[in-house]
Amino acid sequence: MVTPLNYATRGFAPLPSPFHFFRGGEITGGAIAYETWGTLGAAKHNAVLLFTGLSPSAHAASSPEDPSPGWWEQLIGPGAAFDTRRFLVICLNSLGSCFGSTGPASINPATGLRYGKDFPALAIEDIAAGASAVLDHLGVHCAALIAGPSLGGSAALAFAALYPGRAQRLLTISGTMAASTHAIALRSIQRDAVKHDPIMGLRLARKLGTATYRSAQELAVRFGRQPSSGNNDFAVQDYLEKQAERFAVFFDPQSFLRLSRAIDLFDLRRHGDPVAVFTRAKLEQALVIGVEEDLLFTIGEQAEIAAALESAGVTTRFERISSLTGHDAFLVAQERFSAVIRDWLNGSA
Repeated sequence: MVTPLNYATRGFAPLPSPFHFFRGGEITGGAIAYETWGTLGAAKHNAVLLFTGLSPSAHAASSPEDPSPGWWEQLIGPGAAFDTRRFLVICLNSLGSCFGSTGPASINPATGLRYGKDFPALAIEDIAAGASAVLDHLGVHCAALIAGPSLGGSAALAFAALYPGRAQRLLTISGTMAASTHAIALRSIQRDAVKHDPIMGLRLARKLGTATYRSAQELAVRFGRQPSSGNNDFAVQDYLEKQAERFAVFFDPQSFLRLSRAIDLFDLRRHGDPVAVFTRAKLEQALVIGVEEDLLFTIGEQAEIAAALESAGVTTRFERISSLTGHDAFLVAQERFSAVIRDWLNGSA
């Protein structure tokens, strides 16, 4: 049984100052917020670096310092998939986010005001560079594993491309080497809403996002045509309202705009043919997990990642999971993902 509370530390890793963004622009005095669980070995070869999806903080698991459940609570801790008796697990808050790392909601030291719309355009490569700064700060030259779901999966790919030889293994869940046209279309509608009205737009963006994170089958089974318990017509509308209300309270609109656009603009091929990229990365092993019912980051995109890794000579396992929870499966069906990841890590030890 996994211990519910795990020893953790919080910290901030300084970015190079000035920090030059992948698509132009710079900031000074920037930092990346992170949390860790476990202990770094004397050789510093047991670090697991976790990237997040678009909206989570670095709080991936609970701790005595913060007993609230983390977004990957069941996967981190003694005996869990990411076993803290074996690994130092490091989760970072993405550059450009609003949970401790420097982003649009941070104070610009040059003006004393929030960056807001003046924050530079963000790229997935910038998030990867922030992760490199965290490893530098902790004195880790090569991570045992880089991992991430959704946007974090793409960030892990970018890290492998930018920092060859700095990770032994790769785990990507529902990521992409380049966003599909359909996903770009959906996220562009979300951004249009936020640009028009930051608060109401953020609510609408979350509603649309939630409807695409889950499968049509799951919503039908879960809600059907049940009537609303409030002022809406249907119960599914009540669900979307709750998701929107919560998101609009804790997330920064400008951070949303930049992170959403960053995933749309990401294309691993910018760094060369994917097979050549993964060959240069010097990865030893990889695990690629996709969800059959994922609307946004399709199972076909996961198959392409796995095929490129295999062609590069990386020992690769491709795992297909069926879940009506769709793209959100890595958050909702944690036990299933935990079993696959634990088996892979134990087998590749």
